[in-house]
Amino acid sequence: MFITSIKSRAIIYKPYFIPFFQFQPTLENWYNVLMGGYGPKAFVNSLIVAVLSSFLSLILGALAGYGLSRFKFRKWKNRDIAVFILSQRMMPPVAVIIPYFLIMRTFNLLDTWWALILAHSVFNLPLSTWLAMDFFNEIPLDIEDSALVDGCTYWGTFLRVTLPLSIPGLVAIYILCFIFSWNELLFALTLTYNKAYTVPVLIAGTLAFQQMAWWDLAVYTTLAIIPPVVLALMFEKYLVRGLTLGAVKF
Repeated sequence: MFITSIKSRAIIYKPYFIPFFQFQPTLENWYNVLMGGYGPKAFVNSLIVAVLSSFLSLILGALAGYGLSRFKFRKWKNRDIAVFILSQRMMPPVAVIIPYFLIMRTFNLLDTWWALILAHSVFNLPLSTWLAMDFFNEIPLDIEDSALVDGCTYWGTFLRVTLPLSIPGLVAIYILCFIFSWNELLFALTLTYNKAYTVPVLIAGTLAFQQMAWWDLAVYTTLAIIPPVVLALMFEKYLVRGLTLGAVKF
C-alpha cells in the first residue's frame, strides 16, 4: 500500500515496485490527502474515539475484574456473573446497532464522538473485564493482605499495590481495545454521517463513491495502519508479558 501511495496517477496500474529504479516516487497523493479533503478530520476523529473509548473500557473493566476476582457475591456466583458479562460480547454488532442508534438519537448524540466512545466502550467492556479478572487472579492475595495489615484501605490497596503489579496486563487490555475501536466500521458507519466519521468510514467511502481512487485509498490505508503498529511497538514488552500472563498453569 505504501508503494502504491507514492506512485503518480499515471503509473498507478503499472507493476512497478522499486522506487527510484522502476519509477520516480512522489508525495503528491500524501499532500492532497493531508492538506485537504476528509483525511485529517477522519484521522483525528478516529484517534480521539479510540483513545477515550479504550481508556473508559480499561477503567470499568479493571474495576469489574477486580471485584469479580477478590469479592464473593451472595445472589450470583462470580463465575455466573463473569459468563453473563462475556455473553454480551458474543452478540454480533449488527444485532445491537438498531437499539444503539435509537438510544443515541434519543439523547441527541448522533454524529458525535460520544456516540462512538460509548458504543465502543460497551462492546469492549466484556473483553476487558475478563482479561482484567484473569490478571488479578495471578496476583497473590498475601500481598494485598500485607497492605491491609499495614493500615491501607481497600481502595488504597487497589491503587497502590494491585494496579502497579498488573500494569503489563492493563497495557495489553488497552492495546486490544484500541485496535478494535480504531478498525471498527459498523458503529461508525451507522452512528456518524458528517462530523464524527472515522478512518474506516472514509476508506469505505473511497471504495464506494470515488470509482476506485487507488492513490487516495493507498494513503488512507497506510495512515490507518500506522497508529496500531506504533502503539504495539512502543509497548511490546508489556503487550507480550500481558498476553502471556496466566496463560501457562501447572
